[in-house]
Amino acid sequence: MGELESIRVFLAVVEQQSFAGAARQLGLTPASVTRTIAGLENRLGVQLLVRTTRQVSLTSAGAVYAARVAPLAEALTRAAQETREAQGIASGLVRVSAPMSLGLRVLPAVLSRFAGLYPQTHVALNLSDSFVDIVEEDYDLAIRISGPPGDKSTIWRKICPVPRALVAAPGYLRVQGTPQDPADLAGHACLGYRADARDEVWELSKGSTRRSHRAAGRFGANNGDVLARLALNGEGIALLPRFIVEEDLAAGRLAEVLPGWSAPEIWLTLYYPPYERLPLKVAAFSDVFEAHIREACPL
Repeated sequence: MGELESIRVFLAVVEQQSFAGAARQLGLTPASVTRTIAGLENRLGVQLLVRTTRQVSLTSAGAVYAARVAPLAEALTRAAQETREAQGIASGLVRVSAPMSLGLRVLPAVLSRFAGLYPQTHVALNLSDSFVDIVEEDYDLAIRISGPPGDKSTIWRKICPVPRALVAAPGYLRVQGTPQDPADLAGHACLGYRADARDEVWELSKGSTRRSHRAAGRFGANNGDVLARLALNGEGIALLPRFIVEEDLAAGRLAEVLPGWSAPEIWLTLYYPPYERLPLKVAAFSDVFEAHIREACPL
C-alpha cells in the first residue's frame, strides 16, 4: 500500500479510535489495517498509536503527525474531486437528511436511479422528522416538507407544493359525527403533529374566511405515518400530507373531513449549506430527485 493510502488508513483509525472501525469504514480487513499501520510506523521510525483493550489513542508523535497530514489528505481528496468535476464526473459521498415518511416511500427509487447514473458516488441517508441543522451536522443537502424557510444561513430550492387533508376513519365519524365547520372540531379528538411539546394549530381557510383550531387531543406525534395509523385506528382526526394517506382515502379506509377547507401551503424543498458553488455530486442528486418527483411520483 502506498504512503498516501497508508495515511488515509491511519487517519481512519484516529477518527474511529479502533482498527476494526477503520476497517469497516474503508472496506478492509482488520488484519490489513494493522499491517498498514505497522508498516507506516516502521517507515517513520516512531510509534503513532497506543493500542489498549478498549480503544486506540495517539502518542504525542502520532498527534503531531496527524495534525500535519490531515490537511494534506483532505486537500488531495478535494483536488481529485475537483478534477473529476471539471470533466463532468460526479463522485464522492453525498450526505442527505430527509423526513421519515417521504424517505420510506420515495427515496429507495431515487437512490437506485442515482446509482445507475452516477456509479462513482455514494449516498449516506439519514431519516428523521426532527429539524436537522445541516451546517452544524455536516450534511450536503436536506429534503424537507415545511412552510416558508426561516433559516437564513441556508440555500433553498422549492420543488413542488405538498397538498394536505384532514382525515379520519369512517367508523370514528359515524360514532362521533362529521364536522361541518372548523368550530365543530372542538368536540373531536384531534391528532396533532408535534415536533416539540406544543400542540399543533390548524389554520384553515375557505375563500376569505379564516379559522384556527388547536389540535390538543390525547395523542400527538412527530411522524405522519404514526398519525395516519392512529386515524385508521379510529383515534381521531389528523391533518396530513395527501401522499401519506392517498391509498387509504382511495380504499375508503379514511375519509376526508371538511373538504372545502384548506390548510396553509407547504412545500417539498431542498436545502443546502451556504455553498459558493453547488458541488457536482450534490447538483446531480438534486436533479435526479426532482426528476423522479415530477415524472414518477407527483405529490
